[in-house]
Amino acid sequence: MGLHYILQHTHGSCLGALPGIIPEVLHAKLTDLNVQASTCQWITNFLTHRRKQGDGQAQHASGQKKNGSCVCPVDTNLWSFPVVKYEAVLQQVETCGGSLTTLQKQVTLSSQLLPQFKALVENLTARLEPHQYLRNRGVYTDLSVPLLGQELAQLETDVDVVHSQLNNTQTRKLSKEVRKLLTDVDSMQMWDTINMKTVKERLRYLKNGAESCRSIPKDFRSQGRHCLKGLITSISDPVMTKVSPHDKSYISGSWGKQAQVDSEEQRNSYWVQPLISGHKWGNSLRVYQSYNDFMKSVNYEDFTIAPSYSHTDSIEGPSAVLYGEALYYHCYSSADVCRYDLTSNAVKRVTLPGNGVGYNNKFPYCYYACRDNSDVDIEADETGLWALYATVGNHGNLVVSRLVWDSEAQTLNVTQTWETRQFKKAVSNAFMVCGVLYATRYVDDYHEEVYYAFDTATGKEDNSLALPLEKVAKGVASLSYNPTNKQIYMYNDGYLLAYQANF
Repeated sequence: MGLHYILQHTHGSCLGALPGIIPEVLHAKLTDLNVQASTCQWITNFLTHRRKQGDGQAQHASGQKKNGSCVCPVDTNLWSFPVVKYEAVLQQVETCGGSLTTLQKQVTLSSQLLPQFKALVENLTARLEPHQYLRNRGVYTDLSVPLLGQELAQLETDVDVVHSQLNNTQTRKLSKEVRKLLTDVDSMQMWDTINMKTVKERLRYLKNGAESCRSIPKDFRSQGRHCLKGLITSISDPVMTKVSPHDKSYISGSWGKQAQVDSEEQRNSYWVQPLISGHKWGNSLRVYQSYNDFMKSVNYEDFTIAPSYSHTDSIEGPSAVLYGEALYYHCYSSADVCRYDLTSNAVKRVTLPGNGVGYNNKFPYCYYACRDNSDVDIEADETGLWALYATVGNHGNLVVSRLVWDSEAQTLNVTQTWETRQFKKAVSNAFMVCGVLYATRYVDDYHEEVYYAFDTATGKEDNSLALPLEKVAKGVASLSYNPTNKQIYMYNDGYLLAYQANF
């Protein structure tokens, strides 16, 4: 039933208080027809207002008695309801409501997707920052820049899809930023092929050669005494698998056997160092006196390295190694290596050399997934102690520094430093054997692969290795070689694994 019909049947006679449409009657009929309450109220208010205006415009009409009733001719145009105008306005309101609904859906989609893309751009910007040095000061490995370009290309596609749907200021800005990042990566790949690469590579090679010849201790080249000739040829399946005695929920940490070949103290001791605070920091060490004690989790001694996880002497990252009577590790939130003496509880430290030494998750081990705060890695082999890390000056590539403890002066020193061209974030972990750096990469959830070697004695690199490492969980927190039994120890997301290295 149309609004015209309703209005035609809501007129009063001259005896009523108001000639024309009676608002109360119209309101009742509209309600019976299930018209929305807000619409009914609007019409009632309109008619009431018109009636009040009509009070000042009284009509005089002569009545006639007809069939027992008083019949009065009245001009109702004075109080007429603008039906046509109302229906036009109602149609505009409905159209506007549909537009607002569509806009609300777009705003909801924008609020959900734009923060995600913003986080992606910020993450890519942070990851791209170290690569800026490639333009005029150096070269990263060939692996990292193309992968970053692929990720940016996929992000550009995703952003274009959202932009085609929303096409607002935010999406246009986001698209522009992604395209700029993609242009920067393309420029880096171009610079990777120019003659600057040859010049920088030659300079690095000469620098490493000078380090190998400078003040190297006599026992460094003692291949016949401790070191076996040549690189590792194979690595066995795990010869030991054990859950961390602290609980496998502590997925990050270090473990192994005492690593100093000539040590009389702690000769057969095994140790575990979990990172209890956020899988990033720790302040405790557990030492077992024998392999049997370790396997049974009995007869151990706990050491407290620092009074808290955030103390300047606490342990940061899965970096530790027990060497002789001391634990060597990366000091909390610094570019320092610390030495904790198990006998005296004294802590000594040395600052690693290099321009912009990475720490606080600047250059962690990554490849597939980054291991938090694994910026500095302390290793031991037949020749002594080593620190593996990366610097801004070496463009995020691995740096190898040799550590020496001076027992007379009671100082920890760095004697030599070598720079590699292996980007550290393209490595899942690393260890040292006879002065040779070995790096690994992720294969799948149950396998790693040793694929890279750098010889500090010659400065030569080898990218052709393919030595498989079996594991029981996805993440590798630490890898360390032990020269006393030629075994490699892995802290595998709370599982402790040991392998035999073959030469």
